[in-house]
Amino acid sequence: MKTRIEGHSQEEVDVYSPPFIATLEKMFDRIPVPVILLARDTRILMINTIFADFLGYHKDDIIGKPVLEVDASSRFPEVIDTKTAEIAWKHTFSNGRTAIVHRIPVLDDENELMFGFGLLLFQDMSEFKKLIERNKLLEDELKKAKKQLREYHGAKYTWGDIAGKSRPMLDTFTLSKKAAKTNSNVLLLGESGTGKELFAHSIHNESSRGREKFVKLNCAAIPAELLESELFGYEKGSFSGANKAGKVGKFELADKGTIFLDEIGEMPLGMQVKLLRVLQEKEIDRVGGTSPKPIDVRVIAATNQNLLELVKKGEFREDLYYRLNVMAVEIPPLRERGKDIQTLAHYLVEKVAKRLGKAVTEISEQAIDCLLRYHWPGNVRELENVLERAINLTDTSTIQLEDLPSYLVYPKGEGDQGTLKMKLAAMEKELIEEALITANGNKQKASKQLGISRTSLYEKLEKHQLG
Repeated sequence: MKTRIEGHSQEEVDVYSPPFIATLEKMFDRIPVPVILLARDTRILMINTIFADFLGYHKDDIIGKPVLEVDASSRFPEVIDTKTAEIAWKHTFSNGRTAIVHRIPVLDDENELMFGFGLLLFQDMSEFKKLIERNKLLEDELKKAKKQLREYHGAKYTWGDIAGKSRPMLDTFTLSKKAAKTNSNVLLLGESGTGKELFAHSIHNESSRGREKFVKLNCAAIPAELLESELFGYEKGSFSGANKAGKVGKFELADKGTIFLDEIGEMPLGMQVKLLRVLQEKEIDRVGGTSPKPIDVRVIAATNQNLLELVKKGEFREDLYYRLNVMAVEIPPLRERGKDIQTLAHYLVEKVAKRLGKAVTEISEQAIDCLLRYHWPGNVRELENVLERAINLTDTSTIQLEDLPSYLVYPKGEGDQGTLKMKLAAMEKELIEEALITANGNKQKASKQLGISRTSLYEKLEKHQLG
């Protein structure tokens, strides 16, 4: 077979000629990688010594033979016939040895087959397994390094730290991830204990600022007279008792990154004015400073209060509210996430037990039923506290009903009213199930039959875990 070899000469070369094959053999015999070259009819044109030794032959004994006579399980005939490469295949040869191989059809400019080229990546599978193990160790080290980097930058939580597959939570995840892709301010709304800080961390880590600093400040935890210097810093000698060298504020620390202002509804009106100016002008003034400093910071704010009500009362600035409320994410309370309670409980048991060094892995059915009946005013935080208490109390690997606090097991102040609520809930669930059966699962028909809107039906399906 003659063809033109690029860079060799302008004349056609007989690639099957003994001189050309001998040249290839000299070249490939010097490399420590097993290689083989086949003709279009699958005859072995060239094989280097290391490959022949691997197969258990002297290479002079197998050159010129069809490949199937040397390795009955070879897939080279299929590769040559289909002109399709097989990359990194695990292959067991006729002599019982296993390796990772490449089989590559070599084509000319006319897409005609010239050779079949074979290469062994690993002659010893134990070597391959060791590489996989080393790769796994490297992956584990990389994950650890990424986690440490996140913690160094301040944001240690990601979406994987937030459990929940109920419809309200899936909708919240979707909106939060969209917010993360923007550079706009985010306002996280939700009751205390719903996990607003977890969302703030996750939004930062998924954003374009994820490798920069994440700085947090609880507006309710800092006295009003110190809040300005905490946020914006101060110059040396600004006031008595101040650090002689001055202090960098939270906004400067967060430059190019994100600042998380928790409990923003507690911020005094005077500070709200100064925060608004920072958001508008993108610069801060240190206390006692004479010139503003430009900053590039994204704000994620959170509150468990109704800011619009505070605006109406004159306790929160309307212009600041709209400046913060560019991307609002409302995190649902646990009582609206019926399907998530059991999932969350198991997730938290695993997490807390690991932290406490306890061998607790399960929750009994009676304990789960009790958790499902409770209304969780303290949300996920309360659930975690309840489970931590139970993990510390249990003497087995399973949390039992008696390990839960009495206010969950025996709710006070409900009496017959509590029984009535449970009976009404059971009746409601039964009626919904009957309507769905009658409507053959069609939720629109079922809602009409029940005399409620489809939205109400979906809410009740979520509540009774029927959907």
